[in-house]
Amino acid sequence: MSSKLVPSKPSEVAVIRNITPNIVTVSVPFARVGIFRIGGRGTIIRLTSGTLAVYSPVALTPETQAKVTELGGRVGYIIAGDMEHHIFLSEWVRAYPDAKLLGPKGLQEKREKVKDDSRIGHEPFAFTWDASNQRDAAGVSDEFAADFEVEFVGAHPNKEVVLFYKPDRALIQADLLFNLPAIEQYSKVPEAEKSSYGLLNRIFVSLNSTAGEAKGLKRFLWYGLSNAAGDRAGFNESVRRVDAWEPEIIVPCHGETVEKNGGELFRKVFEWHLQGHK
Repeated sequence: MSSKLVPSKPSEVAVIRNITPNIVTVSVPFARVGIFRIGGRGTIIRLTSGTLAVYSPVALTPETQAKVTELGGRVGYIIAGDMEHHIFLSEWVRAYPDAKLLGPKGLQEKREKVKDDSRIGHEPFAFTWDASNQRDAAGVSDEFAADFEVEFVGAHPNKEVVLFYKPDRALIQADLLFNLPAIEQYSKVPEAEKSSYGLLNRIFVSLNSTAGEAKGLKRFLWYGLSNAAGDRAGFNESVRRVDAWEPEIIVPCHGETVEKNGGELFRKVFEWHLQGHK
């Protein structure tokens, strides 16, 4: 079993956990470019209608399928969290063909250009977000809009689709905010493998930690991500709208889930963006 990039045997290393009765996370090892141990996480949300939404899905294992069945089994939405979180979409679409595929505009075209990865299909997206509809939940469906707020962060280089699940006040996002180290996501990895993590990984983790004053992360967001697309003002506007949701829970794709006081942590990390200056 190798978890250096994507785990070859995900059933052996996946951690499936109920964050709330209606939110289940599937956490797995994942190393960006085989070096940075950031972890991966898919999130399954049960809407008040009973329909399931799957955000940034990871590999679909028998154990994960059993959890989907336990939650009612009716997968209605499969959501790519951004332009990078899409490797396992096709696997889920094949298993749940009635689900609507959602994500950022341009991802379908990106996937259609991939010819050398059998995991990535060319399924059509039922709904996409861009700058013209960046907060549109009703365009997906009435039941989706009843439970979710949406913020498309087009100023982020990965074109983030950020969700807020209103019943549990849960912020669900891909690459807007990391919360490293990825402890849960690597909790089933053999200790011998953990000991091999190198200096570059430790530096990256320190830059993406929310601990203490989170100065490294704040600098990384301010000088790096927020202006990578040349639109820090637009990034700041999106951050302010997300902050107004006042989340209690934050479910990141990379790093530890925040199960309480999520709004306080969000405001600490994005302080400079909320005030518009350092």
